[in-house]
Amino acid sequence: MPIPIVNSIASWFLKKRFHQIELFLKYPNEVQQELLLQLINKAKDTEIGKQYGFESITDYKTFAERVPISTYEEYQQNIERSRLGENNIFWPQPIKWFAKSSGTTNAKSKFIPVSEDSLEDCHYAASKDLLCMYLNNNENSQLFTGKSLRLGGSKELYKENGTTFGDLSAILIDNMPFWAEFSSTPSNKVSLMSNWEEKMQAIVDETIQENVTSLAGVPSWMLVLLNNVLETTGKNNLFDIWPNLEVYFHGGVSFLPYKEQYKNILPKKDFRYYEIYNASEGFFAIQDQNSSSELLLMLDYGIFYEFIPMDTYGTTNEKIIPLSEVETDKNYAVVITTNAGLWRYKIGDTVRFTSTNPYRIKVSGRTKHHINAFGEELIIENAEDALKKVCKKTKAEIVDYTAAPIFMKGKEKGAHEWLIEFKKPPTDINYFNELFDNALKALNSDYEAKRYNNMTLNKPTIHIAREQLFYDWLKQNNKLGGQHKVPRLSNNRDYMDALLDLNK
Repeated sequence: MPIPIVNSIASWFLKKRFHQIELFLKYPNEVQQELLLQLINKAKDTEIGKQYGFESITDYKTFAERVPISTYEEYQQNIERSRLGENNIFWPQPIKWFAKSSGTTNAKSKFIPVSEDSLEDCHYAASKDLLCMYLNNNENSQLFTGKSLRLGGSKELYKENGTTFGDLSAILIDNMPFWAEFSSTPSNKVSLMSNWEEKMQAIVDETIQENVTSLAGVPSWMLVLLNNVLETTGKNNLFDIWPNLEVYFHGGVSFLPYKEQYKNILPKKDFRYYEIYNASEGFFAIQDQNSSSELLLMLDYGIFYEFIPMDTYGTTNEKIIPLSEVETDKNYAVVITTNAGLWRYKIGDTVRFTSTNPYRIKVSGRTKHHINAFGEELIIENAEDALKKVCKKTKAEIVDYTAAPIFMKGKEKGAHEWLIEFKKPPTDINYFNELFDNALKALNSDYEAKRYNNMTLNKPTIHIAREQLFYDWLKQNNKLGGQHKVPRLSNNRDYMDALLDLNK
């Protein structure tokens, strides 16, 4: 079939979906309430369904009264049972896949259930909707005349007890429908290679032969790949290799630190950037406008949303509200109930609504201090545990500390920069740093992956702070006393740069 005809058929098929999207745009709260009742009805005969009396729940109020808010730690035992092959615990379908992601306080890695429903009705539906949104806004697009360069599946899949676990991207690639594989590069075989260095070169070798019209992947990893493409080909920008490249679909980490670097290698004013918001737990929101990076909350993917206002989060007055009660310009922690059997589950993200008609959001951060500039998801618990172990081994004592990312520049890799005030410093700061780096790798599988052979992250940089540096900074900023303190982990360099200046 000639490529222009393929382009026309694909565009027609995807645009038909827009009529369904218009339904939840017009009746968002009704769609969400109906979806909740469908989830409850489907799971009424599961262990959790029987435990909370799903059979007699007919409205949101009763659901919220009976079913408690949960975290991964509270779900972990049931997930482990499911991974061992038990069925009908929290979802009626057998759970065949588990998306492995960064760990929690109690575990190096999390294993998030992925059901057939969530695979088809959430993750793959979102991929089609992303294209639908883009084509609706760009009628002259030639997206389907070429292929999408996707970067994911950084780890191979592992099978145990009849179930499979690995990166969500690897699970999606392994189960990809034929139409998606036909329009993508590299091949599944290359995408699922386990050795990152070999895979990187194999991707470069395959994709430079293709007519690539779009890019899809996490900004930090994608930048490494694209710089390798330029180095291999000797070209100055990507349009010299892929002249028909028109859009980059990105998500996973903040794009802001990388934007200028992408502009340097994609020097066209009309090149498009489209943001997505997805995670192992589900696909949540899609940029639906060319001119704005606000994300449209997708309400018919089998995910029911609730929100906790951050000014009450973790307090005795914590309040949980449905979508219909959110307000703009307030920070909320996200709680989801899904078609993979997660019930009132805290995902750890915070969002801010920019609009309630329709519901559009910006991802504002995490419920805990973290660094996630490169997809490493380093949380405060990881840092505290690692420092505690290393201090015990080196007999060092810490007064205070802060950390921030060193962002990639050109071909320079990223890193984490730490500023630590010691009460009793270690005798050898380099040895301390080595132990600390290894401790973080042992505690956090995503950090370990990004540090593998310095592919994305270099070894941490540690500065020893002068005595009373943090006290002086707080005093200088009128923040002495009360609850004021320098954030331990930050996703930007504002605090770090100010403290380093004061440390001179």
